[in-house]
Amino acid sequence: MYKIVKKEILNENVILMEIAAPLVSKKCEPGQFIILMVSDEGERIPLTIADYNREKGTVTIIFQVVGETTTLLSEMKEGECLAQFAGPLGTASELEGYQKAAVIGGGLGCAIAYPQAKKLHELGTKVDMIAGFRDTNAIILEKEMDAVSENLYVMTDDGSNGHKGLVTDQLRQLLESGEQYDVVIAIGPLVMMKFVSLLTKEFGVKTIVSMNPIMIDGTGMCGGCRVTVGGKIKFACVDGPDFDGHEVDFDEAIRRSKMYAAEEKASLDHHQCRMFKQGE
Repeated sequence: MYKIVKKEILNENVILMEIAAPLVSKKCEPGQFIILMVSDEGERIPLTIADYNREKGTVTIIFQVVGETTTLLSEMKEGECLAQFAGPLGTASELEGYQKAAVIGGGLGCAIAYPQAKKLHELGTKVDMIAGFRDTNAIILEKEMDAVSENLYVMTDDGSNGHKGLVTDQLRQLLESGEQYDVVIAIGPLVMMKFVSLLTKEFGVKTIVSMNPIMIDGTGMCGGCRVTVGGKIKFACVDGPDFDGHEVDFDEAIRRSKMYAAEEKASLDHHQCRMFKQGE
């Protein structure tokens, strides 16, 4: 059993949990993920590792409450235990050898972009970080991101934090001003990663994106997490999740991400209906 040693609400829909998982924390690296189960009868869901502490034997996950399983997970308390917490899975990010990097996170993607920036910072890479959110209330990990970057640019869609615009607006401004990056790492919604990749291709800058498609077993057997990269089928769980952003077929990935939207909504509605009846 995997004990929840810390639970922190980052905003109204996003929660951080630190899980006691010494074997996972001993081996994991930025870019990798875990698959957890709230109960033995529950659904398997993949979550990217947001941080880890090898001395304490813990792994940090950050998730958004969007479906039945994440709702159940959000209802758990410190001291309670998850049934399963398997990992590390996926291929660790290759972050060595860069002098200067731009790391871009969109919304919850900042929870994945942060460990990338942290590792680059530890390796001596100069990091500019761009984080995009819906509004001020949605901002997460601002202090943490600032601590591992030379410059942090926090953008909001509505400008409620004083910096209105998209992450691509800030990136274009930096590139047009003459900033030279060895690599751009973009993590967030598929649409965001698509347009970051289109922009960096225009400037000829190497770009890495982190793909998080539908996933079941996490070991390459089910084929559910397939993505098309450079015209070839890849499995995000074993070949990724990092891929060359200039070669990913984002339009296909966006279509596939919506395949089970109706079923996911029905599952969540059923869970909420049962909660309401129990509370009567």
